This record gives sequence, structure tokens and C-alpha cells, in this order.
Amino acid sequence: MRTGDYLRLGWDQLRRRIVVTLLCAMGLAIGSSSIIVALAFGESIQTLARNSMNQFLSMDEILVAPGDSTEGSAESGAGELTQTKIGVIRGLPHVKAVASFQTLNGLPFELGGKRGFLNEVHITELDTLQDFGIEFGQGGGSLEGENAIVLTYGATMGLLDANTSASIAKQARSGQQREAQAAWRSYQLIPYPMYQKQLLLKPEAPSAAVGMAGQAAGSVVSLHARVAGIIKKPEGASEEAASRQKTAYVSPKLGEQLLEALERAGDESAKAIRRTGGTTFSQVKIKADDVANVKALEEMLKKLNLNVQTNLHYEERMKQEFLMIRLIFAGAGLFILFVASISIVVAMTMSTYQRRRQIGIMKVLGANLRQIRHMFMVESALLGLVGGCIGILFSYWVIWGINIALLKLADVPGEETLFISPWILPVGLFFAVLTGVLSGIYPAVNASRTDALTAIKRD
Repeated sequence: MRTGDYLRLGWDQLRRRIVVTLLCAMGLAIGSSSIIVALAFGESIQTLARNSMNQFLSMDEILVAPGDSTEGSAESGAGELTQTKIGVIRGLPHVKAVASFQTLNGLPFELGGKRGFLNEVHITELDTLQDFGIEFGQGGGSLEGENAIVLTYGATMGLLDANTSASIAKQARSGQQREAQAAWRSYQLIPYPMYQKQLLLKPEAPSAAVGMAGQAAGSVVSLHARVAGIIKKPEGASEEAASRQKTAYVSPKLGEQLLEALERAGDESAKAIRRTGGTTFSQVKIKADDVANVKALEEMLKKLNLNVQTNLHYEERMKQEFLMIRLIFAGAGLFILFVASISIVVAMTMSTYQRRRQIGIMKVLGANLRQIRHMFMVESALLGLVGGCIGILFSYWVIWGINIALLKLADVPGEETLFISPWILPVGLFFAVLTGVLSGIYPAVNASRTDALTAIKRD
């Protein structure tokens, strides 16, 4: 018998027992669709989580800080992050971009009679910001200038003039703390146009008091800075979340002036930086040419006696967590397939008793045991194929229903959260066919052992 003959005979038998075929196929469909949904769910959520992490934690970036100067070397300052080491880092393989940073404490500023506050100020080469995926909402084309400063979107929010600050403070002193806090929070969500305007930076020692409105006391000198760019608000971030990210990046020249002013104000950290002559840095950010090379680059950086931090461990932890979810769903699907296989065994075994005369005649006409077994195995494989195809349709309906529910619950338009990758479909179909084949082994062997003369005589 040829393969086409096996397929034709198997398909005819499935059509004759349409009710039994549909019942068995439904069990296989539910099991295979559970496996497909499990794999799709795990991959979709993992992709969504990875994309969300990449918005805040870039996987291809490495943060390098000074290491322990006593570890691995007897030389003083062996762990310092110097200009020489930065030059070595630039020459390492797989390094796409390097930016050095000196991080300063919070800094108040004034603009047009309004006052604001910067939580962090980073001294760096401003032209390297875009190399690290920073997108500008305003400016960014030319960041040249000794007094250039780049602000995050949140740094443009929450500016208050003296009258508003006094009004909120008076409201708080009168016992209306809740109302004062609510008024202050509402002002913190209001952005102020600052692009290409001149800020008045007011360096101060860390011990200086900062009021509710970001007003500083004890400034000893003021520095002018031109806002050369406003960083784009992070996608998906709320106004409240963005308002907390009050960060500024200043040019090395302006940073030197800030360090000098902070030293005069009594800032000990600024004094320590100034003592080194600006040759050491608090951290260096490195962008690798590919995420796959981050691990190798990390090992090379550790040999320079530096502290290295990457975000790869977040992704590894996420993979482990989603692996458990996948195993749970896949285990449920395999259990359903096991139950479906029992129904297939019963159905195929009953089919052998109902077709004893047919089997007997086939043996009398010359069919051997192998051909009888192949006939039943092909029939069970076709049953698994039918169930797998129906399971694929089920899985698409389930994913579609979940996406509709998520979009309605979120109450915002957007792309589908869950999706089924093309590679998942053959996996679900394979398990359905495999279940059908394994379930058909016993009925096939049982059918091949049927005695031809006894079967014909009884029927």
C-alpha cells in the first residue's frame, strides 16, 4: 500500500465516525490550544516587559564606577576612574559610545522670577547624549556652548514664583496642610517653556535648606546657563512620574564653574573633585554595539579594577519568572492532551472491534501485520492533525478575546498586547499529532493481532 492509500482509508474512517472524530478532536484541540496560548502568553508578556524595561533600563548599556583601590593592586588610586582608563575603555572591542559623568548634588535655579530645583546635575559631553538613545523634544541639534545645559522634561515642571510660594506656605501654616499639599502638587504638573532661555543656577552646599517650592537659601554665587535642549518625556510615563525626574546635563566648562562655586559654598564632595584636578570621574556610561556582547565587555571592564553594573540580571530574572508561568500553562495543556489520548485509545479500540470483518478480509487478501498497524497509526495521526488545526483556531480566538478584554479594561486604544509567533503554531500542532500517534499504538497493535478467519466467521 502506498502512502496515499493509507491517507485515503484513514480519512474515510474518520468521516464515517464523525461524532467520535469530533469528540476526540475537541479534546486534542483544547490541549494543543492550551500549549499554544501558554507559549504565546509567555513570549508576549516577556516582550512587553523587555520593551518596558528598555525605556528605563537599556540592556545594551553598562555603568562603570570607581572600584576598590586596594583590590588586586597595591598602587594608590588603582580603582579610580581616570581619563587614562576612559581612553582604554574607548579602545575595547564592542564599545559603541562612551560618556564620562561627574554627578553633583541637587541645584536650585531661577527663570523669569520663578524658582525650580534640579535633583541631579551631571557633568558630561552633551554631544554623547543622543548616542545613548536620549531623544529630544526640543533642541538637540547643536549642543555647543560653554554654558549649555540640557534638561529633562520633568525639570521644566513645578516652577513657582515668590507670591505663589508664599501663598502655599501661608496656607500650610494656617493648618490647611492637605490643601497646601494639593495646591503644590498641582503646580508640580505644570510645564514651563524653557528652551533657549537663560537659567540662573544657584549653587549651594548640601546642608542648605530647600523649601516646598524648591527655593534655596545660602547661595553664594549665581551662574548663567543656556537651555540647549529639552529631553522628550518618556513614553507611557504619566505627568506625575515625569515631574519627579528633574535632571540636568551640563557641559564640562559649565561643570567646572559649578564645582568652583560649590567649593566656595562649602560642599565637601566638590572640594574632593577639585582636589583631583577633574581627572577622576564618578561614573562612565558605555554603550555596547549589541546586547549579546555586553557580558564579554563586562568581564573586560572588571579586569581594570572597576565596579561594573549592567541590567542583564533584570532580564534573566524576568525570564525565570515567565518560565514558571509557561510551565504551568504548558503542564495544563499536556494534562488535557493526556486525557484526550485516553479517549482516542478507547475510540480506536472500539473501532478495531467494529472493523474486525474488514481487517479479516484485508488479511485474507494479503495485507500483512505492518500494513494493518500503519493503517490505524495513520488514522490516529490524521485525528491528531485535525485536532491540532482546530486547536490553532481556538488559540487565535482565545488570544483575540484576551486582547479585547485588556483593551476594554485599560480603556485606551493601542496595539494588541498578546500575539502568537509563527514558530509556536508548529509546536502546538506537533504535540497534537504526537498525542494522536502515541494513542493509536495500542489499537494498531491490537488490530494487527486480529485472527482473519475468526473475524470473518463471527461476522
